Amino acid sequence: MLNLPVITLRFSTKLLTAIGCTLAVLSASVPADSVQVAHGISMHGDLKYPPGFKHFDYVNPKAPKGGQVIQSAIGTFDSFNQFIVKGNAADGLGLIYDTLLSRALDEPFSLYGLLAESIEVPNNRSWIIFNLRPTATFSDNHPLTAEDVVFSFNLLRTEGAPFYKSYYADIDKIEALNPHRVKFTFKNTLNRELALIVGEVPILAKHYWQDKAFQKPSLDIPVGSGPYTIDSFDAGRSITYKRNPNYWAKELPVKVGYNNFDTLIFDYYRDGTVALEAFKAGEYDFRQENSSKRWATSYSGNAFDDGRIKTAELEHQNPTGMQAFVINNRREQFADPRVRRALALAFDFEWTNKNIFFNAYTRTHSFFSNSEMAATELPTPEELAILEPVRDQVPPEVFTQVYKAPETKGDGKIYTQLREARRLLQDAGWIFKAGKLVNAETGKQLSIEMLLYSPAFERVVSPFIRNLERLGIKANIRLIDVSQYIARLRSYDFDIVVSGFGQSSSPGNEQRDYWHSSSANKEGSRNLIGIQNPAIDYLVDQLIQSPNREQLVYRTRALDRVLQWNHYVIPQYHINKYRVAYWDKFEMPNIRPKYDLGFNTWWIKPEKDVK
Repeated sequence: MLNLPVITLRFSTKLLTAIGCTLAVLSASVPADSVQVAHGISMHGDLKYPPGFKHFDYVNPKAPKGGQVIQSAIGTFDSFNQFIVKGNAADGLGLIYDTLLSRALDEPFSLYGLLAESIEVPNNRSWIIFNLRPTATFSDNHPLTAEDVVFSFNLLRTEGAPFYKSYYADIDKIEALNPHRVKFTFKNTLNRELALIVGEVPILAKHYWQDKAFQKPSLDIPVGSGPYTIDSFDAGRSITYKRNPNYWAKELPVKVGYNNFDTLIFDYYRDGTVALEAFKAGEYDFRQENSSKRWATSYSGNAFDDGRIKTAELEHQNPTGMQAFVINNRREQFADPRVRRALALAFDFEWTNKNIFFNAYTRTHSFFSNSEMAATELPTPEELAILEPVRDQVPPEVFTQVYKAPETKGDGKIYTQLREARRLLQDAGWIFKAGKLVNAETGKQLSIEMLLYSPAFERVVSPFIRNLERLGIKANIRLIDVSQYIARLRSYDFDIVVSGFGQSSSPGNEQRDYWHSSSANKEGSRNLIGIQNPAIDYLVDQLIQSPNREQLVYRTRALDRVLQWNHYVIPQYHINKYRVAYWDKFEMPNIRPKYDLGFNTWWIKPEKDVK
């Protein structure tokens, strides 16, 4: 989706890329306390794959194993612990961990047994029991038991990133009923997604972590239960993963056809331009491109002409969420929504798309773009009923207008937009004095620092800054390295940054970390905007408590409208394709997953496994 590199904070498997939901086995006609035993779980529909299925449709169960794959990473790393706020975690660490359940990439959000061979859950989802596989082991051959599950959740919620505490706040207790049976009891029956998302947390080895300083970044190689182990590393420069030949789950239906590469290496580069040149020189094998300019102009040369490098645009059905200029509402100068709206009028997307992006992108108007949950029409009666309790706390446009980000003709002449911006700024208490926009009370000029870590984004921000200067605003770009950038994001030390709010096809508990007041001042949360709005708190809670898919759609649209009309961000753009380039050594399954690139289902052609 993202046009240029965007740093976001990494937490669990449902972040960034978590999708959807449907709980298959339960029927509305079943009594609330009726317990079902099943091989998988979803939220509002049926599981695609029946008990005893052999493998997912989008894999090749006969894919050959072997070979080495090198990929790029940007910046540096100083930690193998991705579960805490401190430090820069290495890429690929998810490869060394397993979860209780595994997600099917061709369903919106269905989960099937991995560490757990079956689940037990009542119709009201007040609790869930996971029956663990007795064969599950860690990479050091130590058995994985219910004690490890309890330990993992307690550790993450008390010492992990703030995300874990808020995301799993509705867990009442976790009990190891016996060595292979663990029960989660929930505080209420309103958070129906919780029975699913507890199945997505990486399970840590108690015998490894219990005597470690968990909150301290470390390059000690951790013990995991996943398909790969860390083989070697050059601190800050490269990390190598080896496929574990004794991986306990390699024959399970959810793992057949996956993890076909023997060795995975991530080499680090200082920026995207250097990384691309290294790729073209054959220094690594596969890359996803997020710059439209590079995609249109830089993928050429002999290796492309003779077919040694392949390029492809692979469509997906994922919601694209919101990429935007994120305005830090904690800053006093941005507290008034009229100021934020005025800033949005100074961003000329149409000119940018035409002159910089080769018309490759679609303007984003919704926080849930490319999905049925985007508010793109006037509210329905069902949505109005949801919004009515907060009518006096939200902008009136929520009820009467459809939000659209400001539009221009694309010719660079945005006089009308700038006149409207000046009016809004004056209404908000700013005046023009000697060519400067100053506060009517303090006389201080409105100033904005655009915080970036990628030089490539300067070409997007510079025209925007010129328009802001035409409004009398003092604006500048501050370019810093990745480590500093992440640290400043975590402590909310910025005016405006470019970031994204990824969404799933079934939004849920992560919305609390994005928008809820409780996350606004927690270091490392994803509430970068700093939203503290009782109406939004109410709508987030309503969304999480959605009793069915229909209500989830209505409640998400209601939340979307209130976020849109508060002008918290300056929307940018999206694309519904993966743009990939790779050296001609790979093959992929005939059927692609709908909701993921599925690179971990590819394999290397044995005859092409050469440098």
